Amino acid sequence: VLSKLESLNIEPNQLEIFFRAFKKEQVLEIRAKNKSDETFQKLIEYDFCAFSGVLGPKRREGDRQIPEGVYFINRFNPKSKFHLSLGLNYPNDSDLILSDKDAPGSDIFIHGGCQTIGCIPITDDKIREVWVLAEMAKKNGQTQIPVHIFPFKMTESNLENHLKIMPQFEEFWKNLMPIYQFFEEQKRLPNIKVLKEGDYQIL
Repeated sequence: VLSKLESLNIEPNQLEIFFRAFKKEQVLEIRAKNKSDETFQKLIEYDFCAFSGVLGPKRREGDRQIPEGVYFINRFNPKSKFHLSLGLNYPNDSDLILSDKDAPGSDIFIHGGCQTIGCIPITDDKIREVWVLAEMAKKNGQTQIPVHIFPFKMTESNLENHLKIMPQFEEFWKNLMPIYQFFEEQKRLPNIKVLKEGDYQIL
């Protein structure tokens, strides 16, 4: 982990991180920067080692879906039955509006092992690296580690192709797309709020 940071001139005691996950590509991407830097650099990416559900957001307990949207790490579980796990704040404010009101689901993690019913598993050895990075960022005062989960890399052509197959997600995916594009263009995080309809809005 330290050698990876050094290669990008990132100081361990200045580390901030950001996660992006792409369901179609089954990749978890780790971006990093020094606190004083404006933009993130790509540090490393990890392949999912298992997958459940289909493309599209998580909307109810038991649907086996990996969520799609804007999240952050809200808990560290060193005693996970999947070796180590980092919990996401699912359901977030958008999910609470758009998902099943009584049973939207819960307990979504990035974790070790290779089993999943809606989480992101990346094997034990890889979760150890991610855990170390997250602990370092937390120790440096990063109280929220952002995690953006997209159905796929949201280029215009990818969106067009996937909407031919899954047109029911057009409104939701077109709402996510500006968040993806903002980071692709600027390599920094947008400020986002959730509207009363459940949509995300870049401020």
